[in-house]
Amino acid sequence: MKLIKQHTFYRLIFGLVLLAPSLIYSQQIPLYSQYTFNGFLINPAIAGSEGYTALNLTAREQWLGIPNSPKTHAVSIQTRLLRDSYIGRSLKIKKRMQIASRSGRVGLGGYVYNDMSGLIIRTGFQLTYGYHIRLKESQLSLGVSINAYEFRINRQAIVTGEEDDPLILETKFNTFVPDANFGVYYVNRYFYAGASVSDMMQAALKLSGPATTQYKLMRHYFLMAGYKAPVSDNFTLEPSFLLKASQNGAVQLDLGSKIYYKEDYWAGMAYRTGNALIFMLGMKVDKYYFGYAFDYSLSSIMSRTFGTHEFMVAAKFGDNARRYRWLNRF
Repeated sequence: MKLIKQHTFYRLIFGLVLLAPSLIYSQQIPLYSQYTFNGFLINPAIAGSEGYTALNLTAREQWLGIPNSPKTHAVSIQTRLLRDSYIGRSLKIKKRMQIASRSGRVGLGGYVYNDMSGLIIRTGFQLTYGYHIRLKESQLSLGVSINAYEFRINRQAIVTGEEDDPLILETKFNTFVPDANFGVYYVNRYFYAGASVSDMMQAALKLSGPATTQYKLMRHYFLMAGYKAPVSDNFTLEPSFLLKASQNGAVQLDLGSKIYYKEDYWAGMAYRTGNALIFMLGMKVDKYYFGYAFDYSLSSIMSRTFGTHEFMVAAKFGDNARRYRWLNRF
């Protein structure tokens, strides 16, 4: 096969991988509409910030009805190492470890995920360490995470004009990618704000030989904030935004608001730049939370799809006197 054909192939594959984030963020990093309910997925500093032990499952199906459309599935868990915590008692942590966590400043978390978008599939995990500093009536948190995932291209979905194409047969279509994230998060009784960066190491994608080491993941930056304003004894209004930016200069903004009834039911709406409206509904039953988001695209693609659907199920344990009473709750 001619060298020019090989170069054309790599330009096509890696052009899609590296340029797609400027059009659709979920091509390189997962996209979430219900980010306010599990901000830990985009900011490691949130791990343990509420004081709960929280388990969260998220499933997102983007542009349902279109073949090979983006899909994201994630399972996360986070906790705060507080004095006499449920986890500490259950695991019978040694005395010296209990003493080390008595300040209640340490948060731990992790999640596993699978993200598919066209030919690109990412399957990986993340482990997070958070450190929380209590101020007078607020909290400042720092968090760092290490993550690793398998990056692979769906070989079966590639169509070539040559049977047993030598380039296809000789190319490595998967690679293991390590990286790290960092975040900072501030919260008081009514207000929260956070900033984070992902893919700090800009790991190289090595799919076939040394020539591909020039292809690196781009850093992504997140800025989020929200305010919970009581409007009556039973209703609370929460306006919020999430600003996302990639290293190549692409910017996307989610701007919206939700209203809560007795903290047990909520509904909301948001606008995402790039022509999408987001509608959200949810409810709380005891310690369990259920959320649903529907993304309605304002572009012509909506005529070929059933929209984007995102489901969230969460369980939060440890709602007792050991938690700091001023921490934000749903």
